[in-house]
Amino acid sequence: MGEADQQNGTNNGSELKTGTSETCTTIGNKTMDLHLFNGMSLLEPMRKLCLLKFEFLTAVSVNGTKPLSCEGHSAVVLLQDRIVILKKNPKPDDHTWFLEVDTEYVRQQQKILGTEVVAWSKGVIGRVEELVVISGPSGRGMEKDGVHYHFTERSIMEKEIKDGKFLEFASVHGNLYGTSVEAVELVSDAGKRCILDIDVQGARSVRASSLDAIFIFIWPPSMEELEKRLRKRGTETEEQLLKRLRNVQAEIEQGKSPGIFDYILHNDKLEKCYETLKKLLGLDGYVAPPPKSGIEIKLPKDHSVVSQIDDKIIINCNPSGLEKESNNTIMLDVSLLKRGAPCRTRGLYFRAID
Repeated sequence: MGEADQQNGTNNGSELKTGTSETCTTIGNKTMDLHLFNGMSLLEPMRKLCLLKFEFLTAVSVNGTKPLSCEGHSAVVLLQDRIVILKKNPKPDDHTWFLEVDTEYVRQQQKILGTEVVAWSKGVIGRVEELVVISGPSGRGMEKDGVHYHFTERSIMEKEIKDGKFLEFASVHGNLYGTSVEAVELVSDAGKRCILDIDVQGARSVRASSLDAIFIFIWPPSMEELEKRLRKRGTETEEQLLKRLRNVQAEIEQGKSPGIFDYILHNDKLEKCYETLKKLLGLDGYVAPPPKSGIEIKLPKDHSVVSQIDDKIIINCNPSGLEKESNNTIMLDVSLLKRGAPCRTRGLYFRAID
């Protein structure tokens, strides 16, 4: 649960201090102090260590983009590993945020950074098509800035990787490649299916992330045929081509590794391989874009969470903040959540309750 009712003194699992909009929520040994005062939003996540009757509070690392300030919020603990933040009187596309406290992503970051970590993720209404990850030693063709890739200085990319802005990255044939989190999310925001053409190292990173994906490895018919195709394409110098061929066998062996790829396609006949790929992705017929389900929500300033039943959150709304035909009570269904930090959390469904 997570929100306290100031009018009747009911506390649903977190402490809301009288006279402020401060919500203290504890998950495990971490106490989240989310307070909002005079329109200013401040997150002070803390790790609570208990030694006898003494408590020590230590700041933790905060990953992800923090939500903008708002006029108030409700906080609800979900799945014992994250907190749902429901903004009061928000913009239509900025109503729900998740603060991940003990998710798989957070635990991975703690191992990498060697410190306590929490992570923000923006909530989005509706489902999204699975990501598609395609790998294989076929090589890349002519690379054009702004078309196939977005080129940048290596130092800039290295800093953004350190800041957690990349879903995956790898050094391939002496060059640094990567996929930014925002690039993937922009495709999903447009109602499209995102397809990543990345190497095996990158596929491993995506497999370990919060993204649901279909992983496909494209196998060349033979080393001889692969070399013939690369030479015919003529997009690399002799030195680059030989370097690529030296790495091909290792990449093929990685492609056989269990637990990475769902399908392996042999690209001995292009048209046949292409048709098989379309069937795997469900693209052999017309596929409509995923619709947004539920209602587009605008939570009023004085809404409150009245109860939580499993993965359903019941929200009481003031009718003055809604259209006349709308009901005063809304249910937030979080049973179909997908993704999460470092990406957006998708699969929110809001429904009016009769």
